[in-house]
Amino acid sequence: MTAAPTGAPTMRAILAGLACAVLCLAGLTGSASAAARSSEKFAKTLAPAERKVFEDYLSAKATHEFKSDAYWREVSDKKALRRGKRGRSETVIAADYVTTFPPKYAGPELPAALAKRWDAYQAEDEKDKTKEPPKPKPGITEFLSYAKAEYDFEPERVPEREFKLRYAREALSLGLTGDQVVRVYALETSGLGTADMVSGIHPIKKTGTPISTAIGYAQLLVANTTDELAKHGAKFLARLKAMSADRSLGPDRRRALADKHEKLAAMIKAARSVPHRWDQHVAFARTRRGMGIHAINLDGDIGPWLQVIKLYGLKEMADNAGMKALTGAEIELMNLAGPGTGLEMMRPAAKNAATTNFFARDAYFRNTIVREKSSAELLVALDKRMDDNLTNTGAIEFAEVFREANADVASGR
Repeated sequence: MTAAPTGAPTMRAILAGLACAVLCLAGLTGSASAAARSSEKFAKTLAPAERKVFEDYLSAKATHEFKSDAYWREVSDKKALRRGKRGRSETVIAADYVTTFPPKYAGPELPAALAKRWDAYQAEDEKDKTKEPPKPKPGITEFLSYAKAEYDFEPERVPEREFKLRYAREALSLGLTGDQVVRVYALETSGLGTADMVSGIHPIKKTGTPISTAIGYAQLLVANTTDELAKHGAKFLARLKAMSADRSLGPDRRRALADKHEKLAAMIKAARSVPHRWDQHVAFARTRRGMGIHAINLDGDIGPWLQVIKLYGLKEMADNAGMKALTGAEIELMNLAGPGTGLEMMRPAAKNAATTNFFARDAYFRNTIVREKSSAELLVALDKRMDDNLTNTGAIEFAEVFREANADVASGR
């Protein structure tokens, strides 16, 4: 091994630092050791001048990771401090939040040719490792297939405008406004969403692959669906039973509603077979039975009820916390960050706090809209994106549908 220049860190020291940085980031000793071994092997292939450049790069990266870890430790410490103060019924103040953003890497970059060789080396190194390829995310095909196999259920599909109208009527009956609902729709679906839209699939072109199980106008995950069904399923059953007894409906429609009632009852039983905790619903969501329940979002009777009651739950929680008349952006903030966290972000003490206080490290970097913003700035960004998407065809139609539904309410129909 060529000796390092006088005064420069040795390759072993650099790699040790890099390994420690990776360990802190990944939380896995194996990952850190593998990164160090890979770097050391690659360094041995380099000429002395290139090796010096590579060592300087690794050293700068390691230093950056140490600084980043220190920043996120402060975020974690502040979070624990706030949790303790709330437990003691003490007031949380602005100083209890981190107001700065994660440090940005400002060190040297590898020259283009060397960076290309390093990327190629890492790619080749990865080929030698036995890895199970990632499983594709489930989509509409799987939800429908599992619903049929597990519950003998096929959702009753209705035209898109009719689905929107039922959605609007349900929202208005629960005190949600058209502005609130349409703005959430505009952000969640880019103002183009269909009842069967799955995250990652373009709603019009139908191109892409699922990136999550989020579905519909409110983009509910499977765990959201089973959680809401466990909480409100009895109400849905009562409504289906009343509809099936309505003599103004034709016999075929009444029989279909009675059959839907029976199958939904089986789904509710399944959803309630796990403890009513979020982690349990997340685990259940990975099963065929959980994913089969998700198909109810597509049903013209159940889907609008389910998705609207999820939004209403956010409104109700805010009402109970003394935050009345939420804007669409404020409801979406509760959707994005989690209901309790979203409410916290809207309180005066947190309005200038960095969004890192409220999102896990990986989620912060994954969600481009939250990066390098305060809570107040994130609300502005959500509003801006909603404004931009309100001009798209689905949002325009949804707004028209709400005007029609409001007119029906005003006329007593």
